[in-house]
Order: sequence, then C-alpha cells, then structure tokens
Amino acid sequence: MKKRIIYMVTVALVGACALTGCASGAKTPVASSATSAAPAMTGNKAAQAADVVGAQLERLDIVEDMRPAFDHGEKGREFQRYIVLHDTESEADAASIVEYWDQAGTGVAAHFIVNRDGSIVQCVPLDRIAHHAGFGDTGHNELYGVMDESRDDKVGTVPIGSDMADYGMNSYSVGIEMAHAAGQDYPEAQLAAVDALIAYIDGYYGFESRIIDHKAWRTGNSDTSPQFAEYLANYQAHGTHV
Repeated sequence: MKKRIIYMVTVALVGACALTGCASGAKTPVASSATSAAPAMTGNKAAQAADVVGAQLERLDIVEDMRPAFDHGEKGREFQRYIVLHDTESEADAASIVEYWDQAGTGVAAHFIVNRDGSIVQCVPLDRIAHHAGFGDTGHNELYGVMDESRDDKVGTVPIGSDMADYGMNSYSVGIEMAHAAGQDYPEAQLAAVDALIAYIDGYYGFESRIIDHKAWRTGNSDTSPQFAEYLANYQAHGTHV
C-alpha cells in the first residue's frame, strides 16, 4: 500500500564552492573514511550552521511503496555509516523502477528513488537493510569498516567474481537512486530534493553519514555518470549540490 508523507526539512543554503576533479577519485575510496563507530553531528554541518547565509524550508514529498522482498534485515542506528548515491540508468520514473525491481525477483532495491521533478519514493525503511550496493571489490569491507555481513539475509549467495567478494556496505548504508539516463542533465528540482533527503537522513540518525557513489564500492560500476562528479564533490564537502 502506498502512502504519501510530507516532511519539512530545513536545508542550509551555502555559497558556491570550488569544484575539485573527483571523476576519477570517485572510483577510489579513501581509507581514512572508514569508521568503526557512528560519528557525532560535528564537522561540515556544524561549521555550516555558523557560516550559512540563509536557510530555506523545503517540502520533502515522499511516497512510501515498501515491498517485503526489498527488506533484508535489521539495521540499527549504530550500524549506519554511509549514504550511497546511484543512477537508475533509465528514463523510467520511480514508480516504474520499483515495479521492475519487484518483478525481477532479485531483492535488489534502494531505500529511496528521487524523480527528476523532485518527488521521492521510499522502498525500504531506514532501520532495515536494502540490497542496493551489491557485492563490492574484495577488501572493501575492511577498507570501509563494514565487516559484519551477518545481518544481511542475502549473505551466502554467489558473488559476481573472486575480485568482488565483499558484501558489507549494504548493512551499513542508505541507498539513494536518482532517476537519470545517460546524456540527461540533473534538474535543479531533483538535486534540491537530494539535498533535503540527505538532511532528513542525517536528522533521522542524529549524525552525518559519509557520502559516496556506487563506483567507490564497486570499481567500474557505470553509475553515477561523469557529469555527476561535480555534484558529488559538493555533496561530500557540504552536504548539498552547490
């Protein structure tokens, strides 16, 4: 059963920042980012609170479309570490993507899908594991500090290959899919919705999660697109796309 919920989220508006060349860096995780404990609400967001020029109240429009097949186990607050950004690599909207995932029968899904108009579909509760990151490069469990795979009910299935044997990211992260196909731009409404959604997720857990893209977990993954690199750099530095 679908349910629409309107959340009110305060999103800090920060000035434009200098973009860094992170297109290649997005494929290479930073070892120092791994953590064994949930971080406190400090750092970037705490600093922004003092420096912010203004604040805007955003309407976060979320339609819940939870499917039992997408739920792969409990994820308590203490296990949250990362927000993983994905592209759907399709022109389909969120509702169609959810139906595709469900009919495929693989159990793959992200917690959220953000449409190009800024509307959002939530497929998995934030306190549950979604199988959005899949298998990662061997050694990435340790690199990212996501060693406990035991809470994921899909553990033990056949990996893609011996070089992609690690599975822990699913149990320590929230997945956000952006409706996007190759060659398309990212509309402002969509990017602003991702801003608000990241703020909502951080508020839900009470601390700031590290933002990565899917390529950081699985080298060579095609999502997100090269043009997304500039937005990713800003999300990582400021928690917003600007």
